[in-house]
Amino acid sequence: MQMSWTDISSGLDRIWNIELWKAGDAQIYLSQVIIAITLIVVGIIVIRWIGSSLVKRALKSSHASQNTIYAFRKLFSFLGYVLIVLIALPVAGIPITIFAVLGGALAIGVGFGAQNLLNNLISGMILIAERPIRIGDIVELENERGRIEEIGNRCVRIKRFDGVHVLVPNSYFLEQRVVNWTLVSTEIRSTVTVGVAYGSPIDKVRELMMEAASQHEKIVQRLPFEVFFDEFGDNSLTFNLLFWTEVEAPMDIRRVQSDIRFKLDKLFAENDIVIAFPQRDVHLDTLKPLEIKMT
Repeated sequence: MQMSWTDISSGLDRIWNIELWKAGDAQIYLSQVIIAITLIVVGIIVIRWIGSSLVKRALKSSHASQNTIYAFRKLFSFLGYVLIVLIALPVAGIPITIFAVLGGALAIGVGFGAQNLLNNLISGMILIAERPIRIGDIVELENERGRIEEIGNRCVRIKRFDGVHVLVPNSYFLEQRVVNWTLVSTEIRSTVTVGVAYGSPIDKVRELMMEAASQHEKIVQRLPFEVFFDEFGDNSLTFNLLFWTEVEAPMDIRRVQSDIRFKLDKLFAENDIVIAFPQRDVHLDTLKPLEIKMT
């Protein structure tokens, strides 16, 4: 028996108007839920598109920092999502008061199950508002060091020096000790240590180390760099070169230190200064003959 178009239409109409929830005088039908979800999805897409367009336009037409624009976009998206929900539900015919009924049933579950989620969400808002960390900052945690790439709703994404991404909960940055290398300035002090052989001309050593620092483009010349005669070591005379460098990438400090060591090795070789290496003196007891066994 074939079904007529009237029967199909009647069946779809019944499905479309299925009652999903009823609390007092408030009723929610399948049609209302579908309309509300559609409006919310479309609204989210529009909000993301508007946010992306505003960010691109702001980057081109203003001198605002990347972190200011990022914070504005986050706030705009959050308020936009809330507004979409508040608009979509009444348009779909779903009374907002229904959530007062549902809220009582979900309060216990949310209280126990969403503590960490809410903690990290609020922590993320505090991080964006107070800005103890910002996008692009180089931070050092307990066992991790890298550059912040994103401050999300739940966690902060950090790219380590080896290229591996690490996700750290937002609350960690408010509750634990975090070293921010570039919070106030990108100028970081670093050091290179070298040991030369005993008998080396120490004034010449100092001069060559200062020369190596003065010729490197990444070392901040307006800030003083110094050479310290650190100690008389077991195998060498130890010198430390202290300097300031402009950190733009996580590996900048290591690159500068490596360049300085290459330069020092070349300068010392040209001036006959020996970079020391561990030495051991062996003393033989000659008070009695040495016993040699041949096998």
